[in-house]
Amino acid sequence: MKKLLLLSAIIGFAMSNSYAQKTRDEVSFGLKIGSNYSNVYDSQGDTFTADGKFGFAAGAFLSLPLGKAIGIQPELIYSEKGFKATGAFLGSNYTATRTTTFIDVPILLAFKPISYLTVLAGPQYSFLVRQNNNFTTSLTTIDQQKIFDNDNIRKNVLGLTGGVDINISSFVISARAGWDVQNNNGDGTSTTPRFKNAWYQATIGIRLF
Repeated sequence: MKKLLLLSAIIGFAMSNSYAQKTRDEVSFGLKIGSNYSNVYDSQGDTFTADGKFGFAAGAFLSLPLGKAIGIQPELIYSEKGFKATGAFLGSNYTATRTTTFIDVPILLAFKPISYLTVLAGPQYSFLVRQNNNFTTSLTTIDQQKIFDNDNIRKNVLGLTGGVDINISSFVISARAGWDVQNNNGDGTSTTPRFKNAWYQATIGIRLF
């Protein structure tokens, strides 16, 4: 029995190591799913503060090796971002939540020092597909709503992202951090809110081939 267990462990390790080696040498495609924790920051000061919120994230990735240690990994991610904010205006407390849904397209340079670890970084293009604002207060005013309901929002945003992938057999555990390098205020004529997205992302994925 001990010999059988030992043989099974050796076979399993060999298969896992063979697959990990494949992720360094061959093209592979996979799917991933997880969550974002996002927030925003004022790019010209600290007058606008907010709390982070969780959102859904899911998509696909394609690994294109350029060698055993270097490759390119483009991804296509459905990504919910946004923020939560609370405050007071004329003696009335308010709560505001903004959920922005993006299609993120990161183009990542992948460095693979060992078979089980990939370090990634690169630019990201994000396209805004939907925005939902939830504003509640006991005394709502038009001026308050304008702070959060702004039609002049940039829909095409350039950002930067990076992180690591941990490769375990066909599974991939990913951690990312990213931030926008462009403001969201459209052509620049609007000033409130004037913010950039920042987020952390954790996903688990599987390589299909």
